[in-house]
Amino acid sequence: MNVVKQIFGTDLRQFTMVFALVALLLGFHIASGGNMLTPGNMQNLIAGNAYVLILAIGMVMVIVIGHIDLSVGSVAGFVGMCVALSARDLSFPWWAALLAGLVIGAAIGAWHGFWLAKVGIPGFITTLAGMMIFRGGVIWISGSVSVPVPPELNVLGAGYLPEWGPGFTQLNNSTLLLGLIAIGLYAWNQISTYRQRVADGETDLNRTAVIIRVVLVAAVLGYVTYLFGSGRPGTSFPVPGLILVVLVLVYHVITQRTTFGRHIYAVGGNKQAAALSGVSVSKVQFFVMMNMSFLAALAGILFVARATSAGPTDGNMWELDAIAAVFIGGAAVSGGIGTVTATMIGGLVMATLNSGLFLMGVGQDKTQVIKGLVLLAAVAFDVYNKQQGRPSITGRLFGDRGKSESTTDSAQIAPAAPGAAEA
Repeated sequence: MNVVKQIFGTDLRQFTMVFALVALLLGFHIASGGNMLTPGNMQNLIAGNAYVLILAIGMVMVIVIGHIDLSVGSVAGFVGMCVALSARDLSFPWWAALLAGLVIGAAIGAWHGFWLAKVGIPGFITTLAGMMIFRGGVIWISGSVSVPVPPELNVLGAGYLPEWGPGFTQLNNSTLLLGLIAIGLYAWNQISTYRQRVADGETDLNRTAVIIRVVLVAAVLGYVTYLFGSGRPGTSFPVPGLILVVLVLVYHVITQRTTFGRHIYAVGGNKQAAALSGVSVSKVQFFVMMNMSFLAALAGILFVARATSAGPTDGNMWELDAIAAVFIGGAAVSGGIGTVTATMIGGLVMATLNSGLFLMGVGQDKTQVIKGLVLLAAVAFDVYNKQQGRPSITGRLFGDRGKSESTTDSAQIAPAAPGAAEA
């Protein structure tokens, strides 16, 4: 029994959302007659939802600091249109148009950050105004017509990893290499963690549990590698998915392993205590909002690259899907709780619902009703567990921030970096 606990954790319920995601995938696969877990459908699921998942990465940081960004869909649509117009009307090369779009996104985020961090207007109001401004702006500058984007951008939104090497693998070798790297990195991380804990004097660790856990995860990653690498010729793991994976890794490190990440959770847990500990609250708020719009710009570029044109209605209601992904992933409405990894699980649950219900022929009207009920149930489940004194979904899944369920006090907040200015 001790080995089982070390493999899965002391409470099997810690994997609630992971189990829910697996159950949805298997359930829809059976209900759709085997059409869910196919290479083509999974490639479309990742490529078609990458932009929402990218928005969710930034949104979880905004929600952790106790705010919300309602403008991300409008910003994504506005930036996508700016990229298209700069290439068509200003003759920008595709790479210059892309960079210009990212700069515009960062500038919009700085604008939102200024009103929140310096003027003190709540993020909800600041970004509500931004939503109106940039939703009107995209219609204004486009003249209510679609504008094509440079064809070179299409690889970012709809491309696949290239094929190379021997054919005897019967898989796309780029995807195969990516899967092997993922398995190797996970195994290395688990072994390094085990050795570090042994060096720290922990005596109740079981090497067999670590080996079994690595084998189980390697089996899952191996199946995913096969699924994405065995599609029709010319397809493989989508480029938008690769961009998403890189962003998840980068932002996981930023939020969990850096001083700035600790400051984000400190501000969300208790802003006053964070300020007394030397955290520059205004700087954290400013950069989190700027980062959000930067990611919204990237999401907008990926979307128009996949669609091959920018339209005046692009980005409409995207913010709601991003917010839903964050809360299904276990983030707290009051701030201070939430992780990038758990948010990705929440986002994949929503994407799986969209794909599975579509395969079953369920209309958009009923799909929206079901997604709303899932969101409500996930948050209600979280609230119930907190009332019972148990960890939230996020706390059970990834534990690092589960200790912050209660109000963070000054003793729990990481000290500011040397020389950090007070708020």
